[in-house]
Amino acid sequence: MPDRIFFGYGACAILAGAFLERPPLDGFYGERIIPGEGFSGNHIYATNGVIAFDYHGYSARERLLEHHKRGWASRNPGWHCTIATVDFDLLDTVELNRRKMLGPDQYLHDPVPRAHRFLQRIDHAEGAARALRTVMS
Repeated sequence: MPDRIFFGYGACAILAGAFLERPPLDGFYGERIIPGEGFSGNHIYATNGVIAFDYHGYSARERLLEHHKRGWASRNPGWHCTIATVDFDLLDTVELNRRKMLGPDQYLHDPVPRAHRFLQRIDHAEGAARALRTVMS
């Protein structure tokens, strides 16, 4: 399974946790999209409040949120969500399970090294600069 699919459809918390464990850029923290009761659509990403990083790479935070909301709402009438700062360890299985997500040791193979390899292939300075330019224009 390609990394973008793996981290985009279920292991987003692992990717964000790996990003925050060894931050390639300063000032980032975890943020979570929490769907309303009865809806799917949870997503976790790293952000500095202006730009965000997830399996797509870097983007304007507001663009990521609008894209996510639009996608889920188009398939699920009444879909809504709240946005919350992550206040738990994104690589801790117990903490993730409390929030109905899988922890690193619940995958067939440890996904944390895979997340770090994915992150190493990215030019973080360039990606962040490109995303920031979209915010400024």
